[in-house]
Amino acid sequence: MSPEKHKKASEIVVEVLKKKSKKGLEFAKKTILAENIECKKLREALEYYILNWTDFTHPGLFSIACEAVGGNPDKAVQVQAGISLMSAAFDIHDDIIDKSKIKKHGKSTVFGKFGKDITLLLGNAFLVKGFILLGKSIRELPQNKVEEIFETLKKSLFEIGNAHALELNLKGKINVIPEEYMKILEMKAASVETDMRIGAIIGGGTNSEVEALTRYGRILGILATLREEFIDVFEIEELSHRIHSECLPIPVLYAIQDRDSKQRIQKLLAKKQVTSKDVDEILDIVFEAKAVRKLEKMMKDLIEETTHLVSEIKDKQLKALLVNFTESTLEDL
Repeated sequence: MSPEKHKKASEIVVEVLKKKSKKGLEFAKKTILAENIECKKLREALEYYILNWTDFTHPGLFSIACEAVGGNPDKAVQVQAGISLMSAAFDIHDDIIDKSKIKKHGKSTVFGKFGKDITLLLGNAFLVKGFILLGKSIRELPQNKVEEIFETLKKSLFEIGNAHALELNLKGKINVIPEEYMKILEMKAASVETDMRIGAIIGGGTNSEVEALTRYGRILGILATLREEFIDVFEIEELSHRIHSECLPIPVLYAIQDRDSKQRIQKLLAKKQVTSKDVDEILDIVFEAKAVRKLEKMMKDLIEETTHLVSEIKDKQLKALLVNFTESTLEDL
């Protein structure tokens, strides 16, 4: 049996995305590092971020969507790099909004190491550079495609911005209506939808292919975000941070709709420090909740929808890969 068979679906997804994003990410790093930044502290922040910059999701998905419709991602490396830079800008700014000083891998964020002001300026630099690079790299395309790409970006930016603004009102609250937070998570999925849509447009996809991959991207974004929400319940540090600085993970919000579950969870969350034993108890409560089982059923239904959407893709290997992407979001949950 091939060693590949022993790998988890999520591990294969990561490997593929790393491979597909490599050229675009390297070009993005090279481009932003070449900029003249006179402020020593800002330059240090840039180099620190570059050293730990491993976001392969957005450029990788762009590449796959481009290839899935018959395009050549190697001819769109600058577009891929532009998307990478803009995604990094949002990542940098998000840490300010969420007051995230430590990432899940244990290293300090730029915000945690250099403070709010430098982080804001660095995020702005990435955003401006990303827009300029993207604009330059698509100017030779037909005007209707250029307009469609910029319209897609505009809609995405406003939707994601609105999602973060709405989320601010939920921070630190326990009595949050789960459906209200679900709407926000669905809005945040616009970023993945945009990766797939622009990739399909650049790749020369037909209208039906572009629309199918656009919808696929939205669903994948929702599923990936929900997976992260579940994972945050398992991790003590992340759960503690969300209790004090963000909205509770959506599985917990659904679980506390039950009166008895709410009392048990509130008692555990009220502690000054959440222990591993507390996390185990919260997990038991969460996964026993009927509303959480319905949430998992909804995720399975979305996965089923993506199997129909990718029927538009002619390449059997890429079709199987896209199915694997969505199916992996339920792995080990």
